[in-house]
Amino acid sequence: MLQGCLNGARPADAHPALPVTPYYLARDARAVARYGVTSVHVHPRCPKGLETLEPLHVGDAVAAIHAEVPGMEVGVPAARWVQPDPRLRVDAVIAWGRLGAGKPDVIAVNVHDLGWREVCAAAYSLGIGLELGVWTTADAVTLRKVGVPPGTIRVVAEPTVSGPDTAVAEAVRILRTLGHLGVPVLLHGEEDGAWPVLEYALRLGIDTRIGFEDVLVRPDKWLATGNEDLVKSALAIKV
Repeated sequence: MLQGCLNGARPADAHPALPVTPYYLARDARAVARYGVTSVHVHPRCPKGLETLEPLHVGDAVAAIHAEVPGMEVGVPAARWVQPDPRLRVDAVIAWGRLGAGKPDVIAVNVHDLGWREVCAAAYSLGIGLELGVWTTADAVTLRKVGVPPGTIRVVAEPTVSGPDTAVAEAVRILRTLGHLGVPVLLHGEEDGAWPVLEYALRLGIDTRIGFEDVLVRPDKWLATGNEDLVKSALAIKV
């Protein structure tokens, strides 16, 4: 699977084509769907362009994508950097479960976040799938010790080092530490490490992702024109 990560935590002025509003997120979801992308990960924003867990804005973004691309899996993060209080993150997730067409299909939860297991339990109780973010080998050890929570649909291995060589080496270490967990693993990198890690994932035959959250340039180092351009570039890679 190639997932589209459409905007991430980037500021609105990071790229002229960065989708921020529900309309533009839905537009980009439709664009990448034409190339076979069936899952997108998005960071909803408030009217000021800032990331938010507020149900109104999360629901608007998710519902817009569902309306534009029926059947598209839409994931959003329950992000510690947006809401540091784990109790309030749990409250937000519970509120998302009442959003109808705006209910996320998947919630991304990082296993190094305080209260991550409680967030996972809340999502599972509402029938929302889980993506477990593993940034380091220490995170991988934690997940191996604790076990994969019910409702987990994939583990996302995401080395945060951005050097092309070091990112792949860290990806190897994380995957080896994770071992076989019984759920799919999606592997991706970021910035200068995004394309090397994506190519490594393709060689392994495991899921990966691409989009403006991870990188703004194509493999040839030219600035991408949009998320569609990045997806086309990823699909053109031969391994």
